[in-house]
Amino acid sequence: MSEETTQQVTPEQAPQGVPAYSWYALSVLVLVYVLNFIDRQILSILANDIKADLGVDDAYLGFLYGTAFAIFYALFGIPLGKLADSWKRVRLMTIGLSLWSAMTAFSGFARDATTLTVARIGVGVGEATASPSAYSLISDWFPARLRATALAIYSSGLYIGGGVSLLIGGLIVDQWNAAYPDGGPLGLAGWQAAFIAVGLPGLLLALWVLTLREPVRGVMDGIETHADPAPFRGFVTELLTVIPPFTIIGAARRGMGALVLNLLVLAGALAMAVLLTSWLDSGNGMIVEAITDQWLLLAIGYYAVFCWATALRSRDLPTFRLTWGSPAFLCTILGYGTVAFMAYASAYWTAPYAERVFDIDKGSLGFWIGGPSAVAGFLGVTLGGRVADLLFERDPAGRLYVLMFGLLAPVPVAYWLFTTDDMTLFFILAFVAQLLTASALGAAAATSQSLVLPRMRGVATATFFLATTLVGLALGPYLAGYVSSINDGDLSKGVIATLWITPIGFALILAAIRLVPAASESLLARAKAAGETRV
Repeated sequence: MSEETTQQVTPEQAPQGVPAYSWYALSVLVLVYVLNFIDRQILSILANDIKADLGVDDAYLGFLYGTAFAIFYALFGIPLGKLADSWKRVRLMTIGLSLWSAMTAFSGFARDATTLTVARIGVGVGEATASPSAYSLISDWFPARLRATALAIYSSGLYIGGGVSLLIGGLIVDQWNAAYPDGGPLGLAGWQAAFIAVGLPGLLLALWVLTLREPVRGVMDGIETHADPAPFRGFVTELLTVIPPFTIIGAARRGMGALVLNLLVLAGALAMAVLLTSWLDSGNGMIVEAITDQWLLLAIGYYAVFCWATALRSRDLPTFRLTWGSPAFLCTILGYGTVAFMAYASAYWTAPYAERVFDIDKGSLGFWIGGPSAVAGFLGVTLGGRVADLLFERDPAGRLYVLMFGLLAPVPVAYWLFTTDDMTLFFILAFVAQLLTASALGAAAATSQSLVLPRMRGVATATFFLATTLVGLALGPYLAGYVSSINDGDLSKGVIATLWITPIGFALILAAIRLVPAASESLLARAKAAGETRV
């Protein structure tokens, strides 16, 4: 357990106003998240060129964007989330921003699929520092009544960055290829130049981030949390409990029963990966390779998450009980994971689909999809966050109605988007789909943060992003690409195939609506019952 201590004060003693510095700091974090998603989402506008140059298929492209990034982003988010709970969050974000920016630039020098995969893994590790740090910082800069709004504004960087990436990427590729049709300096193609161009600015932004002031934990909630005297102890412990094969050693230390269970879960995960690979094997060599990598990485990822959760239970029972042991928390994050499952698939494949179906150049594609997508995402996430806060003032479960809206409303729009043959209508529907799916994020994030204590927010954020990545990002884009690959590159069938998850999401969010009010009311009591002595 963390060595931090908390000091509870009365609500009257907790800060009521929002300093101007909080808004300034939030604006810097938004820029970080914009760059985060430029570096991540630019792969969409470059997908068809990468496919042609490296000789890969849609299944691999889905794997590259989704699973190769998501597994390492999710797993490293766990120890980094713990570090965000105990160390200087501003410093952590600075280091992560520098790493993912450098690895994005390195992606531009890839000459084969393996090198590009390794580079994207590096991007995933670096980006794992961002949101655990940012969510925790925002929760200490803003009071609960404005937290969904602030988190939604921060999250708007996701959509702004995603849209801008298409705009910038399209322009760079078109201009580079026009100037250097046979390859430019160092033999770089347009898609490689685009990676380098968006990666390098992050190194400068990291210097700006380093100037931000670290807030005192918990003051906004009246539960001041003092600094952990050994911040890296918990980080190393978490790292060893989530990275195989150290996970086996960790289980053995907890006893023979824990070791046997750990090995059984590992064997079961690997067996499931083999079965899924065999079942989905289409006989095409490249598709088979993508299938093998996809399910093997997912098996390792899910096994590692199991190891971490069981270790957390034995080491920090209060945190476990308020996250993994809370049905309200789990239904909330998994409910949003189903939204992300469809949203990531649609967002990633929209540009490649339009390029193939409407035969439009990348510059125009970036302008008509990228710019409107950024506006739609910003409007959707900020309006959704504000509405979520207003509903929360009337109903403890109010935010979750916005999450339900974000699940259901985009479904008919997404179906229409990937079946129309009218290019103008396609661009309009792409705007609307982005607007609707973006509305859910602030509500889900704020709800997850409200269900834990201040000292647990970094871990809660990492757990939230496990659902977003291991359910949404690791599965949605890949499955859409896989279905496309076995249907002669038909991306329409691929993306529409992801809509089947809607009933599951509906059931999860409905359960969360019923469970969250009681969980919020009993938060301190449940923490104390689990052994929490610092509140």
